[in-house]
This record gives sequence, structure tokens and C-alpha cells, in this order.
Amino acid sequence: MPWIITTAEESLKNIPKSFRDGSLALGATKWETIQHNVLPYAMPGILTGGILGISRAAGETAPILFTGVAFFLPDLPGSLFDQFMALPYHLYIMSTQHHAIELVRPIAYGTAFLLIALVFGLNLGAIIIRYRLRKKFKM
Repeated sequence: MPWIITTAEESLKNIPKSFRDGSLALGATKWETIQHNVLPYAMPGILTGGILGISRAAGETAPILFTGVAFFLPDLPGSLFDQFMALPYHLYIMSTQHHAIELVRPIAYGTAFLLIALVFGLNLGAIIIRYRLRKKFKM
């Protein structure tokens, strides 16, 4: 969460003060100024920070160990407080704790590849969104 908040704050601070002042001087309300002059130009940075924050959280193992991760669940969780499965923990168990490590090594490699592909895909998506929005607003 701090990553996302910091990125959003920085992208809002990067909007020139003259954009806000010019809009207010022309009679726009504060809300209209934010809606039409600030948020559209800050949106590439805000979305990029959000996606990168989610991507970073997807790859973190230690925090999920303490929040209710389970090795195997036959059904999807029914609420936010139920146990859940996560790729980083699955990879850890397959690589270090399984009784037949040599037999499950292909599964561990597949899990690692899927996790890397997921994080790479999220990062690539963030870059593409940021590029398109910056190009759209030409800032």
C-alpha cells in the first residue's frame, strides 16, 4: 500500500500548479479543476503505481505466510477470512518441503515460470497503460 500511495502522490505533485491556477482563474470549481485538469494527467502514474504494487505483492512470499495461506484447498475461499492458496508459497513448499522433491521438480519449475510470467505480464501491462495515457494527454 505505501508503494501505491507514494506513486499516486508523486504523480499528483508532478501536475504543474499553472494547470490548477489557470482552471480556477477561468471560473471552474475545485472539483471541476480536479476532475478535468488534475486527474486525467495524473492517471498514468496512479494506474502504473497501482499495477506495480499489485505485481510486487504477487511476488512477495513472507507476508502471505502470516495471513492465512494454505498448501492445498479443494474449494475456493468463501470469505475474506478463509485460508487461500498462493503461488509463492506453493513454489516454496514444492522446492523445499515435499517428501519427493525430485518427482515434483517439474511442477516447481512450472510454478516458478507461471509466477514470473504473471509478474512480468502485470509490469508490462503497467508500462503499456502508462505509455498510452501519457500519449493521450501529451504531458
